[in-house]
Amino acid sequence: MTDTAQKRAAGDRYKWTALTNTTAAVFMSALDGSIVLIALPAIFRGVDLDPLAPGNIAYLLWMIMGYRLVQAVLVVTVGRLGDMYGRVRIYNAGFGVFTVASVLLSFDPFDGGHGAMWLIGWRVAQAVGGSMLTANSAAILTDAFPEEQRGFALGINQVAGLAGMFIGLVAGGLLSAWDWRAVFWVNVPVGVFFTLWAYRTLRDTGKRGGGRIDWWGNLTFAVGLSAVLIAVTFGLQPYQGHTMGWTNPLVEVLIAGGLILLAAFAVIESRVAAPMIQLSLFRLRAFTFGNLAGLAVSIGRGGMQFVLIIWLQGIWLPLHGYDYGDTPLWAGIFMLPLTAGFLAAGPVSGYLSDRLGSRGLATSGAVLFGASFLGLMILPIDFGYWVFALLIALNGIASGMFASPNSSSIMGSVPAASRGVASGMRATFQNSGTAVSIGLFFSLMIAGLAGSLPHTLTSGLHQQGVPADVAAQVGSLPPVSSLFAAQLGVNPIQHLLEPSGTLAHLTAAQQQTLTGREFFPALIAGPFHSGLVIVFAFGAALAFLAAIASGLRGTNPVIGKQPQEKQHS
Repeated sequence: MTDTAQKRAAGDRYKWTALTNTTAAVFMSALDGSIVLIALPAIFRGVDLDPLAPGNIAYLLWMIMGYRLVQAVLVVTVGRLGDMYGRVRIYNAGFGVFTVASVLLSFDPFDGGHGAMWLIGWRVAQAVGGSMLTANSAAILTDAFPEEQRGFALGINQVAGLAGMFIGLVAGGLLSAWDWRAVFWVNVPVGVFFTLWAYRTLRDTGKRGGGRIDWWGNLTFAVGLSAVLIAVTFGLQPYQGHTMGWTNPLVEVLIAGGLILLAAFAVIESRVAAPMIQLSLFRLRAFTFGNLAGLAVSIGRGGMQFVLIIWLQGIWLPLHGYDYGDTPLWAGIFMLPLTAGFLAAGPVSGYLSDRLGSRGLATSGAVLFGASFLGLMILPIDFGYWVFALLIALNGIASGMFASPNSSSIMGSVPAASRGVASGMRATFQNSGTAVSIGLFFSLMIAGLAGSLPHTLTSGLHQQGVPADVAAQVGSLPPVSSLFAAQLGVNPIQHLLEPSGTLAHLTAAQQQTLTGREFFPALIAGPFHSGLVIVFAFGAALAFLAAIASGLRGTNPVIGKQPQEKQHS
């Protein structure tokens, strides 16, 4: 074999090694972003935390949002570090951090609030490692694969990341049915193996960008984006008699301060010699519109998953005879068509994008994504399962059609030396969209519930013999408490009436009705459907905006050509 043939064979082996390792990395990172969503009931029971106690809603929100917040804030920074010091070096370190944090998560030594804080803290550390993996994986692949195979490789990688998000919903239900700690154990053997393999086999093959750290840019971006996302978290919590906290002065200060810092960040990036984000990349049409489309789809996808989980666990499954303790497992099983649709469409669309181009596939996927939201919007609250399965399968297919071509278009449009930071920017749009989506969708859902839920709860309880003052007190609970109770497998009626002794004064039939698994779901079904219509209409609007942005991306992105950028001392 000639030297040229040997080099080509070695290059072929390396590119498949890089694809396998980075695919496992982004899969694990995304899996951990969603696996907790469906496993929260088991986790709260495992650390002995009362989900309806005052203040405990904050633990639940941070368990969900903390991971996404850190990933949204850090991916651009660690992508830039990869451009400067080597993408593989930063990537390998991220694998180690992620694995160590997974080990410590699975050994929570505390109970109650302290146990929740342990989990939140180490999930934040895990998100740091996940950011280092996510930001550099696409850049490593873009360096390793030739242009004609790049769409396929990036498509597989992107599909793996989103598949991890979808599969996490199923895995969380299955593992939490065995032991809540298994939700975190699952990462440990995989993490150890792939960490060692990455250190042994991966190498930097691309051009480094050089330069130095843009400290002011990093600081204003991290603090500004964190402030906005933290404000979203506080905005979901009740405040002084209001159903949500958007009137809380702290929320207003955080949002205003965060936006001011992000505006300062944009000014700084246009003036420094080595910016954290290369604003000149936004002159590339495919890069700009691809990221805008990706942001809109991420907002729609992340919030939809959360709403579907509450719908299944809190209403549909109990109405169909499933015990609250079993709903996480069955919710994961019944959402399998969503995962299957995505896994079927994702790799195929990545393969086709190399031959047919990205714009048509991505735009069609966004349109189908919006159509699935419209279908879910007209579905009755107590639906026939196969219609629901078809709609969520279409939603998964649409996500797969969009994700791979969109990622390939974005990464193929940037210069080689900027692939790390471009990958980080793409991931920031995606992670920010997912984090913001939970806040937006939850706010819309709570707004939909607030109009009718208090009256529905009060009258329903009073009809079952509950005294008017007690019924009014339960009915006045913030709607967010009812939503979280539904998701966490808690019957709030029994939980709230037992301490007051009200149940003991009712007839046996009334007690059985109130504490049964159908009374609360049937009671909130009407108000919940009002919220669903608002949420899914918003999701459809986002999807169609994504389709417009995707159509505007152009057809011939410039690969490897650096736009001229004015330098400042």
